[in-house]
Amino acid sequence: NYVHQLRQECYAFNGTQRFLERYIYNREEFVRFDSDVGEFRAVTELGRPAAEYWNSQKDILEEERAVPDRMCRHNYELDEAVTLQRRVQPRVNVSPSKKGPLQHHNLLVCHVTDFYPGSIQVRWFLNGQEETAGVVSTNLIRNGDWTFQILVMLEMTPQQGDVYTCQVEHTSLDSPVTVEW
Repeated sequence: NYVHQLRQECYAFNGTQRFLERYIYNREEFVRFDSDVGEFRAVTELGRPAAEYWNSQKDILEEERAVPDRMCRHNYELDEAVTLQRRVQPRVNVSPSKKGPLQHHNLLVCHVTDFYPGSIQVRWFLNGQEETAGVVSTNLIRNGDWTFQILVMLEMTPQQGDVYTCQVEHTSLDSPVTVEW
């Protein structure tokens, strides 16, 4: 038994397209076409005959060299609205991690959910001043539906009159969202 794979990969960067076509035999890449190089290159000795043959065929090379514009750019433009331009506004909820009497040490949790893309900034404020000590965050959590969530917790001992504020900045928002507790 054996496995023979062909992987075609498109990379978009600053308006340019790069195409890689990788030939793999039993999990070992043996020959590839890289649009930045413009020809096939053997990765192992097994790939040398294929690279030499394909590089000697002008029609094959012309076809491969056209892929970045024909396939990569085309697919990028189709997918752009779904992925790169997609924006989903976060929902923000603030609550203590445990219910208890005022003036006892606690964690205040800012639960930010259902946002896209994943880049987000969550900050805590106490009476208008940013708090950085005692702030703990989960890693970004993927929801499985192209949205994310994150928990950002603040260690605190509430005092009468204190106002805690969770502030969220995200590309989908025109201005930061703030939720007070």
